[in-house]
Amino acid sequence: MKKISTLFYTIKQGFKNIFRNKLFSLASIATISSCLFLFGLFYSVIVNFQNIVRTVEEGVCVTVFFDEGLDESQITQIGELISKRTEVSKLIYISADEAWNSFKEDYLGEYADGFTENPLADSANYQIYLNDVSMQSSLVTYLESVPGVRKINQSVLLASTLTGVNSLVGYISVGMIVVLLAVSIFLISNTVTIGISVRKEEIGVMKYIGATDFFVRAPFVIEGILIGLIGAAIPLITMYFIYEKVVGYILERFGGFISLLSFLPAQTVFEVLTPVSVAMGVGIGFLGSFTTVRKHLRV
Repeated sequence: MKKISTLFYTIKQGFKNIFRNKLFSLASIATISSCLFLFGLFYSVIVNFQNIVRTVEEGVCVTVFFDEGLDESQITQIGELISKRTEVSKLIYISADEAWNSFKEDYLGEYADGFTENPLADSANYQIYLNDVSMQSSLVTYLESVPGVRKINQSVLLASTLTGVNSLVGYISVGMIVVLLAVSIFLISNTVTIGISVRKEEIGVMKYIGATDFFVRAPFVIEGILIGLIGAAIPLITMYFIYEKVVGYILERFGGFISLLSFLPAQTVFEVLTPVSVAMGVGIGFLGSFTTVRKHLRV
């Protein structure tokens, strides 16, 4: 029973600390909200950009052509070897007739009637789609050693560009998160430090009558957690409505041009963004208050 009453007292004091230092608490909440709003905005842009990159990657394939005179069984054996590779996500066989029909439809139209024979008789091929576009070079190296393979078409520039973009996005994401965490923890630390200085005498009295360090420090930690939680909730709610409005506006206004791009639905974005932002807010509040109290609470 005593532990429960202590818990409620600690939580109550944490709320009181926020209202005692209204201006500093509001400043910290506003700054954390701004930081997490920027994080949410940055995350939304990044995940949509990565989704577009993945869509482009899915269309990147390596095309393999065979030596003349290979029969269907030999081609099938080559396909079985290729499909076992870890780089391969999908393998599509295009026969010579299918290649010619596709070429006619795309480029010749009615002029194709002048051809009595298939000029692409030796153009049967496998279109190989990758699990990761960065694996293209290793797959091509293997394909060059496969007997019966005459020619390999690959997109070297596109593959290297997409790989570089993915790496760059990863570095930027890590850098952005580190900066936001550092700024937010600094602000929480300052707020709790001011709270400690304002209540120095009260804390002294509590220590003299036998209050433990935990009993004295806990309200400040609760204060930091609450500030972080509120600071996370505000940008999440705001971002949700803004995201839906912006995506809807873009699709409505520029639908014809943007049809090549694909935006993730808000539910998909926020099912990750919500727990991450809440964890960041609470974590920032806890770390900022805990470290500050530990360093500056000397009674």
